[in-house]
Amino acid sequence: MKVSMLASGAVLALSLVQAASAAPRLDGVVSDHAVLQRDRPLVITGTARAGEAVLVNLAGRTARGRADGDGRFSLTLPPLGAGGPYQMLVTAPSGQVVVDDLMIGDVFLCSGQSNMELATAQAQNSFQIAGAADEGLRLLTVAKRVAATPQSRFDQPPAWAPATPGTIAGFSAVCFYMGQDLRKTAKTPIGLIHASWGGSRISPWMAPEGLRAAGMAAEAATLELYTRDTAAAEVAAADTWGKWWRDQSGDAPGREPWHADGVLDWRPAPGVGAFNRWGVPDLASYVGMVWFKKDVVLTAEQARQGAVLSLGAIDDADRTWVNGIPVGGASIASAPRRYRIAPGVLVEGRNAVTVNVDNVYAEGGMIGPANLMRLRFDDGSEIAIDAGWRYAVAGRPKSNAPRSPWDDINGAGTLYNAMIAPLGTVGLKGVAWYQGESDTDLPGYDRRLRAMMADWRRQFATPDLPFAVIQLSAYGATASRPTESGWARLRDIQRRTTEADGHAAAVVTIDLGDPLDIHPGEKQEVGRRAARALRALAYGEDVAPSGPGVSSAVRNPDGGVTLTFKGASGGLVTHSANVAIGFELCAETGSCRFAAAVASGDTVVLAGDGKSVARVRYAWADAPAVNLFDQSGLPVSPFEIAVP
Repeated sequence: MKVSMLASGAVLALSLVQAASAAPRLDGVVSDHAVLQRDRPLVITGTARAGEAVLVNLAGRTARGRADGDGRFSLTLPPLGAGGPYQMLVTAPSGQVVVDDLMIGDVFLCSGQSNMELATAQAQNSFQIAGAADEGLRLLTVAKRVAATPQSRFDQPPAWAPATPGTIAGFSAVCFYMGQDLRKTAKTPIGLIHASWGGSRISPWMAPEGLRAAGMAAEAATLELYTRDTAAAEVAAADTWGKWWRDQSGDAPGREPWHADGVLDWRPAPGVGAFNRWGVPDLASYVGMVWFKKDVVLTAEQARQGAVLSLGAIDDADRTWVNGIPVGGASIASAPRRYRIAPGVLVEGRNAVTVNVDNVYAEGGMIGPANLMRLRFDDGSEIAIDAGWRYAVAGRPKSNAPRSPWDDINGAGTLYNAMIAPLGTVGLKGVAWYQGESDTDLPGYDRRLRAMMADWRRQFATPDLPFAVIQLSAYGATASRPTESGWARLRDIQRRTTEADGHAAAVVTIDLGDPLDIHPGEKQEVGRRAARALRALAYGEDVAPSGPGVSSAVRNPDGGVTLTFKGASGGLVTHSANVAIGFELCAETGSCRFAAAVASGDTVVLAGDGKSVARVRYAWADAPAVNLFDQSGLPVSPFEIAVP
């Protein structure tokens, strides 16, 4: 994208520089090599000098308008059919923007957490990258950013690039393989916009309207407070966390671990680094919370000042207090913590720094490095605080700890504000969403998923915008007997929410996981299945978007149950056995037991066992073994269904 001047040759060089800085600038993702959505009005927005006329020309179509008092303009071109490459000109008295190699086709947005973010070079079949170049497939990755309020533009406009071995390698594998597969049937240029962040919950991807609709109005209000009064917002977030802790622990107010009277089994910490490597047997594979405390003795001169508390990196999340007063908290494991301590918090003599470390995956602790662990005073002096810490094991909490609404990846709206809102009203053909690991066991995911889809449909001005929601793959504990599973519950929420939506579908991946790897390498088939779902939802092809899914349960005279399935192409088949495994008969509450099951056509019959049956569950484990598919090779989605 080039900016050129339309100034008279008599204008001074200084005037040229000033005019160049005020030349039109485009918002969103309209730049060289972009793909814009066909058969939809094309909205071109940006900034120019306040009040000046702006003209846009593309493929023989023109639109005229004028920048408002703030320098904002919005021009709408009539719909275009698939084609290109084109050159688009945006002209104003202050300058001209030239956008080269512009294509008109279908645009898809891919978003979520780490399984969407995982790059093609890291996935299985990456050897195919060498021969995967496609001039008609264009890729764009939105840089990771956070913001407390919705942004109208990106800090740095993201850049499109045609699919070449060099650009494919670092691009989202699921998104690339989905687009590659869609290209085989759509026969049109395809643009893929990738905006994801590993470890993120769904709430950061939601707009303020969605947060309120999903019961997170308090979080939205606290985030708004954060933009006006950071200290007050920090106190509000810490109060929420403190209430959660008291509900978990039963501690009375004033007796929590961050107070001087908090009583725990404090022991000397062996040093800086992951506590799993300390050589303490009980911590070798520990996932849960650990408290850390250190006493810092200050002089009267030091205590009179404000300071910055630097703790280094903390894995995964922390909540930190000084003398019982909250000073901060975050949840990106690799990010060094630096918290402002206001004047008046520190005291002469002993000062207690208390840190709660919440390890939710793999290793955890105060990672350091030690040289970053400092207390720096406003006068520029500092003291080291890497030694002398004590620790106490808190156990695994009964529910997930709340995060600050401004938390990068676990907050409320932070990623939507910086990574989705700046896309503006760019036309989309569909969305692929791969997320949920970080929301497992957090109540209300169905409300949040519905609200997020509504948010994005509202932003992109498409009430029926299709969503391919990729289910969680198998990971973690297998099951030798019926058990509860947060991962299974979330998969069922994804299934039920998409079925009820009417313009969404669950992409079933239960057979493509790895019990030992939360990031399974088989992403090509995931992309193909997402493409299948979007063929049905976005292109109207006559295929079942999700494959076989349960539709009804009927009680049999012998106490068994007959299940009927929809979307089973060619009927149901069992692999490696003549019976279907993974089915459970369950009482109204409490116990479930495995059931003998036989598949035939689009039904599965579960034999009765003489016990009460109120529910049927299937594949109800973090990493279940499954063998029930349809003739096209798609697995039956995990589910729970009531038996009338």
